[in-house]
Amino acid sequence: MSTLEEQIDVAVPIAVAWESLHQVETYPRFVEGVREARSQDGHRARLDVDAGGRAQEFEAEITDRGKEHLMEWQTTSGPDLSGTFSLLPIDREHTRVQARIEYDPSTLKEAFGGPKGFAQATAIERLVRDDLEHFKELVERER
Repeated sequence: MSTLEEQIDVAVPIAVAWESLHQVETYPRFVEGVREARSQDGHRARLDVDAGGRAQEFEAEITDRGKEHLMEWQTTSGPDLSGTFSLLPIDREHTRVQARIEYDPSTLKEAFGGPKGFAQATAIERLVRDDLEHFKELVERER
């Protein structure tokens, strides 16, 4: 398994960032490739994704540790992916969003296509950074 860690600071209070992260239906607005996202019973999400030019559907189990502002997720269908989103208050009006994603590069190659190895790792890093930038733009604009 490979691990990717990225973070971004957003100019919103931690409660605003936390609420926005839990609005699964808004994921298509900031997660590249997600065409539609639906929350199911508060602990599951179904994502319709354009992956490597093919439409795919993924399901994920979500575990919240609200007092710690930590959201953990694990795919239950599709490629084996897991991760955490951790929110840390910087001050009353700023929050650090930390993303940690664990993935098997060969599984991602099968699911999403494209090169294996360094080129794919670089693409994944760029994608996650871009998604975090889009999240920042979304939460700061809608505040």
